[in-house]
Amino acid sequence: MLPHPRAPLAFLVLALACGRTTAPTAPLRIAITPLPPSAAPPVPAASQQAPPAPRLPPNWPYRTPVVVKGAKGMVVTDNVLATLVGRDMLVAGGNAVDAAVATAFALAVAYPSAGNIGGGGFAVTLVNGETRALDFRETAPAAARRDMYVDASGKSTNDARQGIMASGVPGSVAGLWELHHTLGSKKKTWAEVLFPAIQLAEQGFIVDEAFQQGIKDAAERLKKSKVSMALLFPEGVPPAKGSVWKNAELAAVLRRIADKGPEGFYQGPTAKALLAQMKHDRGLITQADLNAYQAKWRTPLEFTYRGVLITAMPPPSSGGVTLAMLCHILEGFELKKLGFQSPEELHTIFEAMRRSFAARNAKLGDPDFVKMPLDELLSVAWAKEQRATIQPDRATPSTDIVSAGVPGGNGPHTTHFSIVDADGNAVALTTTLNWWYGSGVTVKGAGFLLNNEMDDFAAVPGTANGYGLVQGEANAIAAGKRMLSSMSPTIVTGPDGKVMIVTGAAGGPTIITTVFEELSNVLDFGLDPGTAVSVPRFHMQHLPDLVTIEKNGITEETQKRLETMGYSFKERGHIADAPLIARVGTDWVGVAEPRRLGALAAAP
Repeated sequence: MLPHPRAPLAFLVLALACGRTTAPTAPLRIAITPLPPSAAPPVPAASQQAPPAPRLPPNWPYRTPVVVKGAKGMVVTDNVLATLVGRDMLVAGGNAVDAAVATAFALAVAYPSAGNIGGGGFAVTLVNGETRALDFRETAPAAARRDMYVDASGKSTNDARQGIMASGVPGSVAGLWELHHTLGSKKKTWAEVLFPAIQLAEQGFIVDEAFQQGIKDAAERLKKSKVSMALLFPEGVPPAKGSVWKNAELAAVLRRIADKGPEGFYQGPTAKALLAQMKHDRGLITQADLNAYQAKWRTPLEFTYRGVLITAMPPPSSGGVTLAMLCHILEGFELKKLGFQSPEELHTIFEAMRRSFAARNAKLGDPDFVKMPLDELLSVAWAKEQRATIQPDRATPSTDIVSAGVPGGNGPHTTHFSIVDADGNAVALTTTLNWWYGSGVTVKGAGFLLNNEMDDFAAVPGTANGYGLVQGEANAIAAGKRMLSSMSPTIVTGPDGKVMIVTGAAGGPTIITTVFEELSNVLDFGLDPGTAVSVPRFHMQHLPDLVTIEKNGITEETQKRLETMGYSFKERGHIADAPLIARVGTDWVGVAEPRRLGALAAAP
């Protein structure tokens, strides 16, 4: 990887044209820079005759958004190499789905903190005019029990967060296979879309600051696993910047997947390695669990906001429903007249977030296990009832609203990417291991990390999980059940039916609020895509009664005004990673997350 997405350093990108699953006799190595000569270079958003930028706090660091423009498509991810793999797949004739699958596998190699084959995720697609939603969320093993993380005193243990007991049955390989098999262009074989990831793992890539820093940040947890130590701490320390990092064991796993599809992961040598790790560390996943796993197509959640159609992920992701509740409540307010990030506008949004998260945590879960009152929560009447309880000049005490959660986590623990192709097909895909590097456990002989998604269940309904979310009975643990998620892959289409925005985010519960804020920035305030991503973010989810703000993201005057209304604040370095693609005229505009070192947008 490169030290920075905009650094003009060359690195190896291997040919996409070869569909073989064995390496060529002499692998083609092409030295390229992050942006191809045919693509428009990144330019400051302000130079594109966009609406005037909003007034920002004096010390806000992201004042000059950098965007990429292209007429033939766009790829934007949290990782340079993954972006270029997706970009090159489009250049080679693949569609947005082919590029998405290639990108996801590349992330599993080059961005192992969140990219994965040992986790799961969700995808929202628009292909040939039809929207779809794919659920490849992890499931609880058959041996899982409702009280498996409860100690003798009735309190939750740390086993749901650290170590192999925290792992759900992985869904990523099954999901990516289903995505490619159903919606791929048919011009690119399964083996072809895996080929770049295989080559990255075999030939290696240059370690940059982002890769090294991610390992350092998770060192305490990773060092509890001898296999993770061997993989990520060669000679006892993270790999040096500028060195070449390889993962031969993962390359072998990817070759088996390329040759045999999901069978190459859920059965055979890879499955045996995973099960051996389970036996060694006393985990729960069995061969029967692996055999039973299925990715599922769900009916996409569709709703309108400010005259456009938003397509989002339904449960077991809570993202779409919570986003819809937010939009329905706030559609009744003229946010633009209140003023961009004015005390009055922020107050209105915080109150809508407070109420939406309260409902989310009490009512949502896996639709295969629980009945949810979605018709009620998504109704005009429900939104009207919530608006009626919002006072214009004071915050509602959180104790007055039943059931909600607490902001938690130190940063994003997921990764989202967005892709569009020359035909206007689009993929919004979010995938995760849950925390950075998941459970911290690497499968011996297989080179991939396992998730710690079991923590996303309500281990003890009514108490906080690792993100601080206090969830209800609907998300209690059960064998085979999918844990509730905040992932929010989202596609917005205009009145002409064409894609306007493709977005999503990483960052636990802040995913949902960040996606709304980006959409509102564009739809309510007319901000250009770069500015919409770069302006300060806020997060509110009810309990404790506080708002999370970014460092230097609010003026002293605005904060004092909100404090007089009853708000308390907690500051953190940054909120979420939320890359975005938007259509501006005949061009696609890609915006990588400026808060994430190593993120990149690129056009074919």
